[in-house]
Order: sequence, then structure tokens, then C-alpha cells
Amino acid sequence: MALRAILFDVDGTLANTERDGHRPAFNAAFAELGLSWYWDESFYGKLLSKGGGRERLYFYAEHFDPATRARPDFDELMRRAHEIKTRNYQRLLAAGAIPLRGDVGRLICEARTEGVRLGIASSSRQENVAGLLRANLGPDADAWFDVIVTGESVSDRKSSVCKTDVYKKALEDLQLPGRDCLAVEDSAHGLAASLAAGIPTVITLSDYTHDENFEGARMVLHETDPLSLEALRLWHATASTS
Repeated sequence: MALRAILFDVDGTLANTERDGHRPAFNAAFAELGLSWYWDESFYGKLLSKGGGRERLYFYAEHFDPATRARPDFDELMRRAHEIKTRNYQRLLAAGAIPLRGDVGRLICEARTEGVRLGIASSSRQENVAGLLRANLGPDADAWFDVIVTGESVSDRKSSVCKTDVYKKALEDLQLPGRDCLAVEDSAHGLAASLAAGIPTVITLSDYTHDENFEGARMVLHETDPLSLEALRLWHATASTS
């Protein structure tokens, strides 16, 4: 069965956005708001078990700063923190501080040339996804993708994001069954979501996911391993016959 579409996760998959983008953007927001919070690279890796930036803010306050969590203006404070963080992240993107990983850009161009449809399935914000694509691939790069489904597409602003719902909506928008697609993810959480949506999945390890369990993935690649359309087609064909 031919590979008809590739669905990319964003954070950790397209780029090391967590380490080089979201984390320093959060820290700058904390400093601006007068919070004593600081998330170093190692600690931030542990926080990634909580999907979504807002969820991490609430989790951290509940477990590490109960005094701040008890503030009567806590919800508004977290709203402001996330808003400032998003603004900081966009500045980092505009400055070219968050490049795409390895062969991802070439893979995207290969897929476009050969008629393989492209999609994004991410828990991140729409503006963050679009900003990353435009900063690295050109001002119209987000238009290269047939679907871009984010956490905002499947949940209201007060609820947590189910990544499986993101993948299911992407398939619905593409009007394709999962078996005709291949997901590219970097985490066990993302893998579980894509498999639950019925999509064969390839893992590209990131700084924060080397020790996770990737049972069920078609292939697990290190950061330096090449990622090509030819290889994805081979792994998809293997999935289709297994």
C-alpha cells in the first residue's frame, strides 16, 4: 500500500523547540513576572511528562510552589505567564534561534515534489507551529501542509489536550485512513497517541526521549540517522504487510 501522507509532530520532532525555545521562553516570562521559578534543561525534561505548556505551569505550582498556587490571582498569573512565554518564543523564532532538525527540511521538500501529502499533528499552539515553519522554510511554508491540527483545534482553552484526538482530526481532515499515513514522533507519549489513532509511526529520538519505551514503532532513529522519503516509504510498506 502506497504512503499517501506524512504527519509530523512538532516539538522535539521538527526541531528541538522544547530545549532551545519553550524552556528559555518560559524562564524569561517567569523573570518578567517576578516569579523565582527557573527550569534548567534537565528539570524541564522531567516536566515534559505533562503534555502542554499550561499543564506544566499548573503541575509545577502544585508540586513545587504551593504558596504561588494558593494566590487568589493564580489563574490570571498563569494566563499571563503563558501569554508572555508565547511572545518570547515568537521572538526566538524570528531571530532564527530554533532551526529544524537534521534532514527534516529536505524530507518535507521531497514529499512535496513527489506528491506525498503533508500534515502537522501537534499539541502546540497554531501560531508557534506556523512561526517555526515560516522561520525555517519560507514565509508561505505553512501552506505547504494539507492539514495543520494543533491542541487548539481539539480542545477549549481550559481543558487538556488529548494528542490522539489531534491525530484523529488530522486523519478526518485528510480524509484518509491511518494505514495510508505515517506519523513521525519523538516521544513515547506521541507514539501512544499516533498508534491509538491507527497510524504506523517512526520515532526520531530527541534530547529528552532517549530512555523512553518505543515498543510498537516501525523504526527508532537517533538524531544523526538520516530521515528520507525513500526510508519512510520502506517502513510504511513493512507496516502495511505486517
